[in-house]
Amino acid sequence: MSRADLNKQPEQVAAMFDQVSTHYDRTNAVLSVGNAALWRMAATRAVAPQPGDRILDIAAGTGTSSAALTRTGAHVVAADFSAGMIRVGRERHADNPLIEFVQADATALPFADNEFDAVTISFGLRNVVEPKKALAEFYRVTKPGGRLVICEFSTPPVAPICAAYFAYLHHVMPLVVKLASSNAEAYDYLGESIAAWPDQSTLSGWLRDAGYQAVAYRNLSLGIVALHRGVKPANAADATAADTTS
Repeated sequence: MSRADLNKQPEQVAAMFDQVSTHYDRTNAVLSVGNAALWRMAATRAVAPQPGDRILDIAAGTGTSSAALTRTGAHVVAADFSAGMIRVGRERHADNPLIEFVQADATALPFADNEFDAVTISFGLRNVVEPKKALAEFYRVTKPGGRLVICEFSTPPVAPICAAYFAYLHHVMPLVVKLASSNAEAYDYLGESIAAWPDQSTLSGWLRDAGYQAVAYRNLSLGIVALHRGVKPANAADATAADTTS
């Protein structure tokens, strides 16, 4: 299977990322014109990892974002649906004891309730077949008072910039991918998934529906990417206990 379509069957998406895992980081750097590193830095600052924190990095890929999160002493569980990504990540970060790689489905996470101080996902939520179900899982495994950070492609709010961006996705990116990627067809899917993804306000609404409070977003690179944040209410554990006993 060379690529997935917008129906996003999980096995197709996993197979696609398995095929591009070896050169994934290099291709992203080329396609983003170097901005991928800046977006990753912004997401790391938003997560604000502290020594001793336990952080879940979902759709972690080869662990580049996970490694950045460990630099302050946080322990990071790098989860990804793709076995190929996990394999490459384990090889690249074998000398980092603060990263634990786990193959996992974002819609059925193999973790306990209220386990993580922070949950983060960068450029992966749009590849999940049921993103709202994934958000519910993120909420479940986040500790009361814990934080969620989502970095994802979005919709530039200024019309000319939006038009230029989508022209890049449809006409320029396919040409660049043929030179930079080991699987150009897979990146056709990625461009389509970006174009089909909801805007900033819609995703913010999904976070609120999942139970998060203090929901906010900040545009990066003129809105090509948006950094979304939310906090699980501190009394969420009490509410869960009440639901269980009622």
